[in-house]
Amino acid sequence: MNVWGITHHGVVRGQNQDAFAFRELEDGRIIALVCDGMGGARAGNIASTMAVDVFMEEFFHGQALLHETDQQRMERAAVRANAEVYRRASTQAECAGMGTTLVAVLTDGRNALVLNEGDSRAYYITPAYARRITRDHSLVEDLVQRGDLTREQARRHPHKNVITRALGTDPRLRADAFHQELEEGSFLLLCSDGLSNLLTEQELQYEVIRGGPAGECCQRLLDLALERGAPDNVTAVLIRCGYDQE
Repeated sequence: MNVWGITHHGVVRGQNQDAFAFRELEDGRIIALVCDGMGGARAGNIASTMAVDVFMEEFFHGQALLHETDQQRMERAAVRANAEVYRRASTQAECAGMGTTLVAVLTDGRNALVLNEGDSRAYYITPAYARRITRDHSLVEDLVQRGDLTREQARRHPHKNVITRALGTDPRLRADAFHQELEEGSFLLLCSDGLSNLLTEQELQYEVIRGGPAGECCQRLLDLALERGAPDNVTAVLIRCGYDQE
């Protein structure tokens, strides 16, 4: 497997409140996550950076439980990140109201476990199609699920950035988990809404599969977002899935 990542403050915003990280485990699996902070000029940056750092620290160095599953390990890391961001938001006036989205994936190239809170997304991309794995925790997603909006209307809705869940805004974490089987040569894409609001699934699939070398894909996606005005921060992490044939 290979993994690449990129982040940028965009065209309009002067500060980047997105954060990301990825790392290979000793057994060859990859853990990666993207966070998109909110809560003011300074606090959003603090929330996303804290969440990434605490999640990775807990995932690798936290006290593992006997017979702990991969999902429990990821949830433990997310719970601690949520608690740390919430504590700081509750005790420091300059951080009041801050929070962050979180989308994380653990994969061995054959299967992926995805955790998400908020509207940062995970996509599964193959030569045939691109499909969103996660479900946004957002106002417009709820309206789409109820049949009050179409997907295209949701993309243009003035309140499309209003999220209904975020890490650090509540003492109890309510993240969702998803399992995805992977084909040889497929890709996983994690991104903030600064990318997904500007590119369709068809465009993502084209750039990942046919746009050029995989190692340059994150830069191509960023360049497209910047060409379209990038009103928000833009972050993408791309994983090329592969495994040895038996």
